[in-house]
Amino acid sequence: MTDLTPSSTFLIAGIVFITIAVIGQSKLGFLEINPGCFGRFLALFIGISSLLYALGLLNLSAETLDLLRISLTEQIKQSISSINDLFQGL
Repeated sequence: MTDLTPSSTFLIAGIVFITIAVIGQSKLGFLEINPGCFGRFLALFIGISSLLYALGLLNLSAETLDLLRISLTEQIKQSISSINDLFQGL
């Protein structure tokens, strides 16, 4: 393991974060880990994202991020117009 590629780094980070999410509160010698409920959820999210990126399933390029941003803004606009129509009907 002398050559740390970004893929192996994300794999190790994903395993560490998922371990923190699963174990939760622990004490290892002088090191105490107490992430709380939100911290465990965030560690789970970061761990799964890291593992997906390491496996190549989460290939984020600039074009992909732009398409995701445009799609989300369109969905938000449609949701806002639906909510406005709902409130106008009352």
